[in-house]
Amino acid sequence: MDTGHNFPEVMEYRDRRVAELGVRLIVGSVQEAIDAGRVVEETGPRASRNRLQTTVLLETIAANQFDAVFGGARRDEEKARAKERVFSFRDDFGQWDPKRQRPELWSLYNGRRRRGEHMRVFPLSNWTELDVWQYIAEDGIEIPSIYFAHDREVFERDGMLMATSPFLQMLPGETPFKERVRFRTVGDMTCTAAVRSDAVELDRVIAEIAATRLTERGQSRADDKFSEAAMEDRKREGYF
Repeated sequence: MDTGHNFPEVMEYRDRRVAELGVRLIVGSVQEAIDAGRVVEETGPRASRNRLQTTVLLETIAANQFDAVFGGARRDEEKARAKERVFSFRDDFGQWDPKRQRPELWSLYNGRRRRGEHMRVFPLSNWTELDVWQYIAEDGIEIPSIYFAHDREVFERDGMLMATSPFLQMLPGETPFKERVRFRTVGDMTCTAAVRSDAVELDRVIAEIAATRLTERGQSRADDKFSEAAMEDRKREGYF
């Protein structure tokens, strides 16, 4: 899902990997949905397109008739995601109901569905952030440079370091400054915050993650700050 408000490093990595692998990339565009009038763009200094992804995601799934869509969510990220199954059932409206999720005893998964329904499949559900980083280190997996410490112009909002960009309007009293940061998670630039860090290598990132008490979403995602049930509300609407 492309909000149009992306980190340049991530888009460069995505496009390069697509070309290297020779795969077909299917992109659901929030900008196209706004232009067509299917969603209404938020305005103001706190506006974000992140919530608009839900409509575009459901449209893209329906248009391509996907039976299953894979995601990288983990249970340790956020309270609502701790309720997820590995095979997360979605009805024909793309909605999630935690009471209708199927048992997964002994890691046996029920993927049966009716026409119009689909599954969200989360293979990393039982992994932790530390597990992911150790796997990256062991297998030498390339990742975008944004996950390592670098110097970036940021400003502080609600206790988080937001990257300055054309997509995010600063409020009175907010001033930009240079800081050594990295990103623990990457999403829309308007709602993804950086964290102070000097971890420029994998072993230093792993040590940093092993020592932290805060989840990456709790520390760096402004879109989870609306309410205690922000993520669960969006998941019920069809969000990943």
